[in-house]
Amino acid sequence: MTDLEKGAGAGTKPGKRQRLVAAATQVLHEQGVEKTTLADIARVAEVPVGNIYYYFKTKDDLVAAAIEAHAQGLRVVTAALDQHGGTPQDRLKALVRGWVEQRELAARYGCPFGTLASELDKRTDGLDREAARVMRLLIDWAERQFRAMNRPDSYDLAISLVAAYQGMSLLTNTLRDPELMTSQGRRLEQWIDSLV
Repeated sequence: MTDLEKGAGAGTKPGKRQRLVAAATQVLHEQGVEKTTLADIARVAEVPVGNIYYYFKTKDDLVAAAIEAHAQGLRVVTAALDQHGGTPQDRLKALVRGWVEQRELAARYGCPFGTLASELDKRTDGLDREAARVMRLLIDWAERQFRAMNRPDSYDLAISLVAAYQGMSLLTNTLRDPELMTSQGRRLEQWIDSLV
């Protein structure tokens, strides 16, 4: 976790805020925003429910922190892929393999962020735009990889990649079939190779 997620400000107890954000991220994925209560999050975080208000005034503040945790996690993953070296194709295929590695989780609950973004899209309170900002981070990173492959259609290819991932996550979850993610991941890797 990052310092931002730890919330290491004056007067805070190290770890509680981090545990609350991690628990919110997990429970929101498993139950959705509407079904999740602060008590659910407190229980998973092992924090008394009354203590939540010390860190977050509302449930929406906690949802916003979970969105930021997703953004930070994505930044960490893409930075690691960038440092991995290799070709842009190698980095894109490593991203796909990372998605496939989470196939059991996707089969049970769907994409960890896509499901949250889809649910928040039905709202107009700003959380919908924050979720879109995180999705944009992934699209922008993928676009840079395709641009490094000298593809003039890099933006369209990035949209296709992210759309394919969201679609295979949705189908994997709906059909409860983790092997669907495996086979579609292989197809995505072949597609990436075909673009060179």
